[in-house]
Amino acid sequence: MNGIKFIKIEKKVLFSLNPLPLPRPATFADKPKLLSLYCEVASRSGGIIREPHEITEEYINKFLTNSLAGGIILVVDDVDSGRIIGEIHTYRPSLSVFSHVLEHLTLVVHPSFQRKGIGRMLFNTLLAKVRSDYPEFLRVEVIVKESNHAARNLYRSLGFVEEGRMEKKIRRADGGFEADIPMAWFNPDYGMR
Repeated sequence: MNGIKFIKIEKKVLFSLNPLPLPRPATFADKPKLLSLYCEVASRSGGIIREPHEITEEYINKFLTNSLAGGIILVVDDVDSGRIIGEIHTYRPSLSVFSHVLEHLTLVVHPSFQRKGIGRMLFNTLLAKVRSDYPEFLRVEVIVKESNHAARNLYRSLGFVEEGRMEKKIRRADGGFEADIPMAWFNPDYGMR
């Protein structure tokens, strides 16, 4: 064929996410899988603010209990492995003056599945759920490290606004400090029932 050699190249597909699996509400039965996910994410630099030794069964149980009792918690399952590959949760504070607020928002996506749209899908699903099912919540709050530009850009693209800076709130591993950035999203359907 005119001196042209054709070489068959095989691609190894590590993860197939076409189409993306849909988020579902979490349950208490998800606790072991959530612990595994959080341990994996915390073991990677820049994954989440918590250190690996701070990811405990008690931590998982606390946010799972609070989210199921007074908030929202969604997970994404990998159908091939059966593990949870993404999770988002938020819940209402205990003080009644903040009953219109969802706080403690945390999003984690397994490192092997990042940059595939799972985080955005979880956020979009959570915000749509707030709009349709929880008109009593006006604010959804998240706090993000100043240096986490990817997260800040994602949150801005979803309608979150930066509300200031908490200077020198975070002590980095190198001994330096950085700011935490509080951000909020406002429910356009607040009080619509």
